[in-house]
Amino acid sequence: MENRFLDKVEDNAIFRIWSEKVQLEKGDSLAKGYVSELWDYTRISVMQNSLQELKEIWDQWNDETKQLFYSNYGDLPYLFDIKVDEQLFQTLAQYWNSAYSCFTFGKVDLVPTVENL
Repeated sequence: MENRFLDKVEDNAIFRIWSEKVQLEKGDSLAKGYVSELWDYTRISVMQNSLQELKEIWDQWNDETKQLFYSNYGDLPYLFDIKVDEQLFQTLAQYWNSAYSCFTFGKVDLVPTVENL
């Protein structure tokens, strides 16, 4: 387990170095002073649907059926119990930079990784 962690750390460092080198060589992909207009055109309305019927179906299944579902769809059933935070989604949309596919906070960029998705 420790080896896999160290491999990821090393891979991340290599990628960061490569990314910085390419950006220095080729420059930024956006024009200087570019400001995203996404927020001007985006309206966020969050609504949580009732999942009661899906929960009832899930509860009727036996362990074998649930295991088959997990093997095909992963941890999807855990989402039944998660409440949507409307303010969080509005904040995320405000800082999402669609041109770079990352979150931008001032001059700091935060890129979601596969592990975060």
